[in-house]
Amino acid sequence: MSVLLGLDTGGTYTDAVLFDPAKGVLATAKSLTTKHDLSIGLGGAMAGVLPHLPEDKKTGDIALVSMSTTLATNAIVESHGAPICLILLGYDEKALERAGLKQALGGDPVVFVAGGHKPAGDEQAPLDLEAVRSAVEQYASKVAAFAVSGYFSVRNPAHEIAVRQMIRDLTDKPVTCGHELTSKLDAPRRALTAALNARLIPQLQQLIRAVAGLLEQHGIKAPLMVVKGDGSLINADLALTCPVETILSGPAASLVGARYLCGEDTILVSDMGGTTTDIAMLRDGQPVLNKEGATVGGWKTMVEAVAVHTYGLGGDSEIRIDEVHGFVAGPRRVVPLSLLASQYPQTLETLRVQLAADEMIPYRGQFALRQRPLDAGEASLTDGQRQIWDALANGPVALADLLFSPASVRNLQRLVDRGLVIPSGLTPSDAVHVLENQDRWCREAAVLGAQLFLLRPPLAGWKAPQDIETLCRQIVEQVVKQSGRVILDSVFAETLSLGQRDWGKLGEALVNQSLTTPQPMAAGINGFHPAQSLLDVAIALTVPLAGIGAPVHSYYPQIAERLRTRLVIPPHAEVSNAVGAVAGGVMQQVTINITAPKDGLFRVHLPDGYRDFLSLEDAAEHAIETATATATSLAVRAGATDIQSRHDRRDKIFEQPGGLRLFIESEITAAAFGRPALASE
Repeated sequence: MSVLLGLDTGGTYTDAVLFDPAKGVLATAKSLTTKHDLSIGLGGAMAGVLPHLPEDKKTGDIALVSMSTTLATNAIVESHGAPICLILLGYDEKALERAGLKQALGGDPVVFVAGGHKPAGDEQAPLDLEAVRSAVEQYASKVAAFAVSGYFSVRNPAHEIAVRQMIRDLTDKPVTCGHELTSKLDAPRRALTAALNARLIPQLQQLIRAVAGLLEQHGIKAPLMVVKGDGSLINADLALTCPVETILSGPAASLVGARYLCGEDTILVSDMGGTTTDIAMLRDGQPVLNKEGATVGGWKTMVEAVAVHTYGLGGDSEIRIDEVHGFVAGPRRVVPLSLLASQYPQTLETLRVQLAADEMIPYRGQFALRQRPLDAGEASLTDGQRQIWDALANGPVALADLLFSPASVRNLQRLVDRGLVIPSGLTPSDAVHVLENQDRWCREAAVLGAQLFLLRPPLAGWKAPQDIETLCRQIVEQVVKQSGRVILDSVFAETLSLGQRDWGKLGEALVNQSLTTPQPMAAGINGFHPAQSLLDVAIALTVPLAGIGAPVHSYYPQIAERLRTRLVIPPHAEVSNAVGAVAGGVMQQVTINITAPKDGLFRVHLPDGYRDFLSLEDAAEHAIETATATATSLAVRAGATDIQSRHDRRDKIFEQPGGLRLFIESEITAAAFGRPALASE
């Protein structure tokens, strides 16, 4: 019997599962995620399951450790990330206006360097390595990583490789190249993907180092794997070079876990965590993949992953009054006041003082605290940011004592955007504590926070209710409605290719009416009341809905009722991701393109350059051989054993009038797959 250890680090909780492939789940545990030191939360979760090893097993007998995480997904959704420098080779400055690249970079430096290639792989301009050297020397002390993207680098990566080598010679900072992450065209999206990857490296490094340290501490020598966004597994060392592939790792693991736990082949899976709700589909037992690239937080990447729709809506979403939308939850995660007070009891007295105060206190019921260590050193902070950072050295501080000017608000926001600092305020988790539907944390803090929220001035048509119980029921109702909306949004997007921006006023009204709790019919003439709607709207799902994640019991029975479908909340639903982390396999895929730069010449664009052939069949044979060998090598490096492979060839040929056929290009894809190698093998 092999025992496997599955881990999942989410925005609020870290989960652990002991798993036997033959017997299933042996033990589960949850611990609060501690972003300032991930090893604390991970250690707590592991401590909850390791004592439940079978009597004939010791920690050293654990054969595999695999983990999923929503840290990368959450970082993108919440616009958190380490500061980076993006070096663009052969791009013009207009490229920043495409694919949302400028908005995604924010204030991070971008350097334009002469170089890049043409569509056939020939050099567009000589590479200006002196400009690269100057940029690296200027920004190395101010950023956590570098990203490099060259024009048509997927047709010839020579310039990206040269720049990568120079960065490695000049600094110890990690560097990401666009051609390493995708073989598809679309330069701005490739640059965006490379930039996101570079931003995520420090966070994934922190996670993997924390897990590796704990495994050594417990004498566990098993291979360490990470779930990719497509649900397959990858060796932790390889994951460090391409952390962007772990975006949607949590949702992918959730799908794999849901398949195992629910026992249903076709089901819509909604995974609600503390930060996000992730919605994806299992069809015929397999996760539905998005071949065009995962979209997360509004950014369309080039990472192949599960076709998941991710929304900033979870148990720890900030409850706020929006000037446009009124009373809403999310998309930002904040630390629930009930959780904050359970960890920092001194904040209770601050809340009491604020409630008792006669004068108007700005930002009452809100705090800020450090979330994780600096990722780029003190040099990456301005003087104003450093003042706030230092003020938070000993724990959470009330915003009323921290913010004194618009400049201080901007400085705090920059620290929040980098993921270094996190606010605390009223959340749905607090509301369910007030309503006594949960009792994990400090209810008094939730009550005080709700009372302070009632003192906010009316805005956008929202008027404070008379008591906190009504307020908290409104919060739960808002989460139910917003959850129903995002589930329908994901379904409409997949079946009708319509997003919420396409609904229009009529669509908004119909969706809202369908999700509203039906009101009992009032008495009137012939049983009809004049105030009753003349229209009955009922939008129903045609597949079951699986509710996965810790908060689902508080909301999803009502959500499924309003979506008029069967709800499945399986055993161990709260740790589905950790189950999925050890229930998957390894798969690596490589794509090689063949083009025809001129008549009679066929060019194979390889991972390290290109090679020309006079015959298409010879070119295809070489491409298949190289792609298969590369995919197999990557699968071995990713930790697979019992490897099998397959390949696919797609020729694009234009049929001309008169029967003439014109070759456009060919795409060769090879996949190598196997099960993860266990420690005993």
